[in-house]
Amino acid sequence: MAYGGLLQGRRRALHAQIFEALERLCADRLGEHVEQLAYHALRGEQHDKAVSYLRQAGGKAAMRSAPQDARAWLEQALGVLQALPESETVLERAFEVRLELRPVLTQLGEPRRALTRLREAEALAERLNNDRRRGRVCALVTGVQNDLGELDDALATGARALEIAERHGDLELRILTSSYLAEAHYYRGEYERVVPHATDALGILPANWSHEHLGMITPASIYVRIWLAQSLAELGRFAEADQYAAEAIQLAEPTHHAYALGVADSLAVQIHILRGDWAKALPFAERYLAAARTGHLVLHLPWSLAASAWVLAQLGDASEALARLREGEQLLERQEAEGIVAFRGWGFHALGRAALRLGRLEEACRLGERSVESGAGHFGYAAHAWHLLGEIATHPDRFDVGRADDHFRRALALAEPRGMRPLVAHCHFGLGMLHDRAGNRSDAEPYVSMAATMYRELGMSFYLERATER
Repeated sequence: MAYGGLLQGRRRALHAQIFEALERLCADRLGEHVEQLAYHALRGEQHDKAVSYLRQAGGKAAMRSAPQDARAWLEQALGVLQALPESETVLERAFEVRLELRPVLTQLGEPRRALTRLREAEALAERLNNDRRRGRVCALVTGVQNDLGELDDALATGARALEIAERHGDLELRILTSSYLAEAHYYRGEYERVVPHATDALGILPANWSHEHLGMITPASIYVRIWLAQSLAELGRFAEADQYAAEAIQLAEPTHHAYALGVADSLAVQIHILRGDWAKALPFAERYLAAARTGHLVLHLPWSLAASAWVLAQLGDASEALARLREGEQLLERQEAEGIVAFRGWGFHALGRAALRLGRLEEACRLGERSVESGAGHFGYAAHAWHLLGEIATHPDRFDVGRADDHFRRALALAEPRGMRPLVAHCHFGLGMLHDRAGNRSDAEPYVSMAATMYRELGMSFYLERATER
């Protein structure tokens, strides 16, 4: 009540006095009190100190997986800067705060808002006439364009950032850009092209930078391994993929950060799913989902639900699989409304797989068709979606020779030039089963034999057993 009765000027002076006392008394442990320091500096109109502590509070919130709080602190810092007289220092700090907001907004599932802030930062880089700042913005814009499915633009923007990095010998920018270019090529289904970008980034990453974020949500050492290992798994190079996945988990564990832990587990889930190791996938799928829920991983939650639904359906837990299927589909629909593309094609595919395993053929078909629609430009995802639709059309209750043959061959046409050997094997097996069920056993045998040979070479024992026991 007494505080409420104070005049504005007196309040401001009181906050300033409290801020100065806190800063003096807590000089040896300021990090423990950045929130209070930011609060009082802001209300005491200690503008320079307020911006500094607001940014620190934002960073601290981001590291404890509280992106809503991080956004609030950083937006307040931006508000202070926008009210200050323009100077080079103010412009530089305004640039940095916008870049700090980018991973926070992305984690909150707001890539359009993140892109707006990056475009503002881009304009500031031009006003400052700073080429390295231009490069940093280009690299981060590449990452947001990946999330939005603007993959051609992402490659162009990333190429510009890489050119700037090489011209200035900027190692940090080169690693950051190579990471996002690897992601863009992964989404385009260009798995062989992911490998050089990712291995380049890892090859030049200094050993003492293993926990440096470089402007990303998760450390670059983990982020790069995600796209590298997933691409290797799509290519059937499972032993290499396993190695990078294990390294990612090992790097994530000491961070105690939900996002790092979640994406590392997602990598293990993806590899085990592609290989058909359902029991091994389950603990990683459960940990991934828990991290997505507790760590506010908005972009990842639908995919974590879809992946776990698929795994649970394969392992016979129909009730929980169906519950997660329903929730995952709702969240994917919401992401579609917000323009988020990232995992959507694969998410609908995984849900379709769960539905097929549960015998819900109409749902499986609908989800498979949604996956094809969402996979435009994401050619690897589209290949998986066409294969799913082929399997649905081969099911005894929906048997359609012409449709199934067309779907499998569409999947093959996308998978073969991309070196997706596990999926190519699946397509051969699917064509074999199609001929078998159509009564053309002699035509079926070469396809099944080819699939079995590939499964054996790839170490895909679950699928090999199915092919040899048909």
